Formats: sequence, C-alpha cells, structure tokens
Amino acid sequence: MTFRLEAAVAARGFDVSLTVGPQETVAIMGPNGAGKSTLLAVIAGLLHPDSGSAEVDGRVLFHQAADRSVWMAPHHRGTALLAQEPLLFPHLTVLENVAFGPRSRGASRHEARKTARHWLRAVEAAELSGRRPGELSGGQAQRVAVARALAADPELLLLDEPMAALDIHAAPLLRRLLKRVLAERRAIIITHDVLDALMLADRVIVLEGGRITESGPTREVLQRPRSRFVAGLAGLNLVAGTLTERGVRSAAGQDIAGQHDPTPAVLAPGQEGVAVFPPSAVSVFLTEAHGSPRNSFPVTITDLEPHGDQIRVRAGELSADVTPAASADLGLAPGMTVFFVIKAGAVSVYPA
Repeated sequence: MTFRLEAAVAARGFDVSLTVGPQETVAIMGPNGAGKSTLLAVIAGLLHPDSGSAEVDGRVLFHQAADRSVWMAPHHRGTALLAQEPLLFPHLTVLENVAFGPRSRGASRHEARKTARHWLRAVEAAELSGRRPGELSGGQAQRVAVARALAADPELLLLDEPMAALDIHAAPLLRRLLKRVLAERRAIIITHDVLDALMLADRVIVLEGGRITESGPTREVLQRPRSRFVAGLAGLNLVAGTLTERGVRSAAGQDIAGQHDPTPAVLAPGQEGVAVFPPSAVSVFLTEAHGSPRNSFPVTITDLEPHGDQIRVRAGELSADVTPAASADLGLAPGMTVFFVIKAGAVSVYPA
C-alpha cells in the first residue's frame, strides 16, 4: 500500500501529484518559494487545497471536488511533522513530551511512558528523560523531537529541514540517527542539503514554481541533473538547449560538444537536452583556445571565491575551479572577460 496525493492550490500556483511507498523515504528539494512548505501543509491538514485528494493505504485524508468533499482533521491523519525547531512543550519533561503522542491516541499512562522510553533509547536520549526542554542543547532537543514524532507511530513522517537549525557537530549525529530510524518507514523530508538526500532518501522529487520538474532515484537525479537548480546542488555546470549531433546548442546559439550518454531514449537533433560538466573540468584562458575536441567560449567573471584549496571562478551561471597560483598568474578579477575551455570528453549530454 502507498501514500498518494494529488492537490492544487490556485492562489499559490501549486499543482502536485506524488506517491510514497510503504517503506520509502522521499526527499523534496527545490528553491525558496517552490512550494515545499505548501506540500507539507496540505499533507498535514494545515492547508485546504482547492482540489485533489490524498490517501494512506486506502484511507482517505481529504477529497476536494465539486461533487464531494471529505476532510480528515490533522490529528486523525496518522502523520507526524518534525520541523526545523523542536517545538517541545516547555512545561513538560522530556519523557512527558515523548509520551504525549501515545497518550493522545488513547494509551494508558504506563503504556505511553513505556513507548516513550523505547524511542528515547532509540535516539540515544534516555538519560535526558527527566529534564525539561530549557535544559537541552539544540541537538538534544531535536533528538527528543524525533522520538516524540516516532512515539505517535505515524503512518507518514514529515520532516521539514530537521538539520537546518543545528550546528556542525549536532547535524551529523542526527543525520546518522535518522538514517537508522527511517529504515523501513514511510517518510517525506524537505531538505536543501545534498548529503541529507544521499544518506536518507530512496528517491528525490524536485519542486520548482509549484510543479514537479524532476524525480527519480536519488543518485540518478543528482548525477544526471536536468535543471540548473539541481546541477547547482550537485556542484555541476549545466547548459540547457537543443540536442545536436555533437552535443547541445544553447538558446543563445552557443554550441557545446560532448559525449552523448547511453540512454534507452531515442536521441533526435532538435529535442531539448542539457550539457553537464564539473567546474574542475573547466580551464581558464585569457585568449580563445583552439583545437578539437574542445569547447571554448568567452565569459565575464562575476565573482571569485575560495573553494577548498581552489579558487572558484564564477561567470554568471557557470563556474571553473583553478589553483590560487593560476588565478594570480592570469590576474583574474570580477568584470574581466576570459575564455572557459572544456574538453568534449568531460561533457555529458542527455535529453532534458
């Protein structure tokens, strides 16, 4: 059985259809304003869509149509929302916070506390049971929030950037914990972090402008991006345009030669396609470079920034990585026109 959703919110330009398998974690990624929060609000019952329906294992959460309207209250939906902030009840102990969900579902005080202790052990927070939220660090509070969400035994767990408010020491611990507790559980996680998606999600769905623009297995989406947003997340350059026999021709008429990736789809010149290549494959020259098989085109430097032990040279939506010595030798500076040169063998070309 699966979770299914079809929903539209006209005022927000939101129109999404998706499914989540019974033991699947799906990562939702997209730029700010793409509709990620709207999606969670619709699923959790915090926002009424104009039309559509949702069901979990055949149980209808809502159905909005001209001839029929069904609306299940949020607390009856079997969903649990884990937000960026833990939002623990300040007047309750950690144990009482985690026991709140089972108690709300009708469990006895003894059973609710037994369940709470189980999940506190699962998130390595059993020793915190007698404390109040004000006595916890950010990482500790978020672990308790995970235990509280799981103690409610949700049919669908919703996670809204749960690592966003944590420091660099607490985030890796929570990520490892979530990887363990999300195994064989149905969940949707909103994240901007590629590492979260790679570690936690079986599948990625990309939202842009309230619509799904990409979806598929996590590694496939991140390794073969079809939009500049995903390419940016994956640290890759992307030039969109139409396929040619040699590669891709951009809307500006720029030809990028590359290697057509093996694909079951029929590649026809003129259909939409993308050329993708890493910044490390881009060389920077002061004059145009010639010689096949190379791509060489002029760009204007917009920014220079440290990137590990390299200097990232940004030119609008494209970038190159060069050594600090090379940057100094070339005298690179914002506003300067240079040539980006990429060997065709380093460029992957595939349909958009």
